[in-house]
Amino acid sequence: MNTAFIIFNQMTALDFIGVYDPLTRLKSMGFMPEFTWDIRSLSAGVTDDKGLNFTPTKIGPSLEVYDLVVVPGGFGTRTLVHDDSFIGWLRTAAGNSLKISVCTGSLLLGKAGFLRGKKATTHPSAYHELSMYCEIVVEERVVDEGEVVTARGVTAAIDLGLHMVGRLAGDEVRERIRQQMDYPYRAS
Repeated sequence: MNTAFIIFNQMTALDFIGVYDPLTRLKSMGFMPEFTWDIRSLSAGVTDDKGLNFTPTKIGPSLEVYDLVVVPGGFGTRTLVHDDSFIGWLRTAAGNSLKISVCTGSLLLGKAGFLRGKKATTHPSAYHELSMYCEIVVEERVVDEGEVVTARGVTAAIDLGLHMVGRLAGDEVRERIRQQMDYPYRAS
């Protein structure tokens, strides 16, 4: 499984890391040796909303080669929903098997058109904004609509990561990774 972790300026670091950690353990713990990933951005350097710097492994162009695209949230999403270049780039993931987001990353998936007719969630402070892009906003930690999965606020990133581990590799693998992380995950 080839995965693109999207990063952008003013993202929330835990939105990214919370999903990244459990998913990449699929490979590091030997459950899915074929699990590969890139850290993708449209710029050479990214700074989160607190000043932490990130460096992408690949810059632009298309996201179509990935099986899974992961989009974090953060204050930067409020600007990016109006950035035609970024949204156009995200739309190159239209044919991908899975698109997932944490927190206000769902606004970006919504603006790209991936949430039409679907249930979705986001940080509670952005429910109204998200309602423009999806069928209904729900207050669940993780909302799985098949090809699109959204997670609520910042700490829900870890829940989303473990949910996806279970979906990709099964409940037993999810439980082993959860134990290794020492995280009190409860499947919804």
